[in-house]
Amino acid sequence: MAVDIDTIKRLKELTGIGLTDAKAALAEVNGDFDKALDAMRKKGLTKADKRGEREARAGIVGTYNHDSRIGVVVEVNSETDFVARGEIFAELVKDIAMHIAASSPLFVSVDDIPSAEVAKVTAEFTDKATSDGKPANMVAKIVEGQVKKHFAERCLLEQPYIKNPDQSVGLYVKETAARLNENVVVRRFSRIALGEMN
Repeated sequence: MAVDIDTIKRLKELTGIGLTDAKAALAEVNGDFDKALDAMRKKGLTKADKRGEREARAGIVGTYNHDSRIGVVVEVNSETDFVARGEIFAELVKDIAMHIAASSPLFVSVDDIPSAEVAKVTAEFTDKATSDGKPANMVAKIVEGQVKKHFAERCLLEQPYIKNPDQSVGLYVKETAARLNENVVVRRFSRIALGEMN
């Protein structure tokens, strides 16, 4: 089945793969764009995971100011300055800064949560589960789920992305990294809201 060049170009643009690969991917699924896109995204995310081991020290510090009431500064790193100066990367940084302003995460990822904070929250949920009369043999499992949910809501990369709640911020970053063919890392951020005390 012949696939028109516009569809091939569209798949190339969305996934960052070459024209030949895009044409082959579409031919493989009889021109079904959605199936080809899904297959390429899965391949791209696998490659992005492998790229995650490469060092990312270039990048940009982006800012976002919402109504002069909420300000965000975020550092996002790439492997090269060439990628950091590109439009796709700049859009990613802006989107992340806007998301931080709207969703108030406390940590970049679960790896950044201090162990003392995890212990404190775990103890609180354990006390509550025990006082609620949950079966002793179920408390640990219940608490584990509650702690995971508690911190997922507070970690930037785990939060549902405000522009597309069906995916997490982490998945959005990974998909962009796959398009750019580079490791992309959200390094740190700071959020200030007028009148709020840290």
